[in-house]
Amino acid sequence: MPAHPAGRQPGTERVANATLSDYLVAVHADVPDIDIAFVGGPDPSNPIGAKGIGEVGLVGVAAAIANGIYHATGRRIRSLPITISQLL
Repeated sequence: MPAHPAGRQPGTERVANATLSDYLVAVHADVPDIDIAFVGGPDPSNPIGAKGIGEVGLVGVAAAIANGIYHATGRRIRSLPITISQLL
């Protein structure tokens, strides 16, 4: 994941933070709007003609759910799948 620009030294682009706890990481709110275009016709490069981008739209879902659980319960879960036994 790319570093947030605020955590870099100007000119050298070296990490300026003393520890990883001070390291700023870009989040979904830092990403600009994305324009989506649908392209018609099947894809000739595979037998079923399917096109897709897979998990690109799902990247932040697990983290968002884990953060929601943290805010609701106060318990930070750092592994998947999140189960009820991890909350007890």
